[in-house]
Amino acid sequence: MKFLITTVSALVLGTAALAEPVKVGIASEPYPPFAAPDAAGNWVGWEVDMIAAVCAAAELECVVTPVAWDGMIPSLTSGQIDAIMASMSITADRMQTIDFSDKYYNTPTVVVAAKGSGITATDEGLAGKIIGVQVSTVHQDYAQTHFKSAEIKLYQTQDEANQDLVAGRIDATQADSIALDDFLKSDTGACCENVGAVADDKDILGLGVGVGLRKGDDDLKAKFNAGIAKIIADGTYDKVTAPYFASSIYGG
Repeated sequence: MKFLITTVSALVLGTAALAEPVKVGIASEPYPPFAAPDAAGNWVGWEVDMIAAVCAAAELECVVTPVAWDGMIPSLTSGQIDAIMASMSITADRMQTIDFSDKYYNTPTVVVAAKGSGITATDEGLAGKIIGVQVSTVHQDYAQTHFKSAEIKLYQTQDEANQDLVAGRIDATQADSIALDDFLKSDTGACCENVGAVADDKDILGLGVGVGLRKGDDDLKAKFNAGIAKIIADGTYDKVTAPYFASSIYGG
């Protein structure tokens, strides 16, 4: 099953007749294999397909709306978008400002470094090293909390961190395992390897990835929860996932 978004500002996904389409924010920065523009500028990826599937199951009209990652929550709270489906982890800190649906995926957080570097995904293993992380993410919070012996370098996008790792300007990067697996499978990422998952910290890393929603938007939350539950129960979730991943990424 594959869904293609050709005109993100105009194409509406879903079947319901709402007064206004639900504007679903995705990060305008490429984050493959979850979401990225192809050569023709069409947004493709697992999360793009998941938006289409969830909205259809929830009987919602949805329009995908790219937003800069660091402006995602302000765009939601100000009403520029109505929901976030951009690999945003459900954390206590974020829940002070916004609400979340049930999770729709949950994968480990890992550290990647040059092959043979001897780096490990611990404070000791990163002591004196430079680790790059994307700004305004759980990875920034985690690195600044747990890797105090390392120098933390912030990037606007994960791709920029990956490029600096390849160029040797940083020693390691931390991100979602699936996103970094995609990098490691590329020709560019052949220099590097996954050196391990970080120690679990649910207070920072959260309880999986959910749909971000404005507080008090309980009806929309219920619809997204129903849509997520439906596609898991009827097998659509696995059909969407199969072209991208060898196994389910729903997680525990």
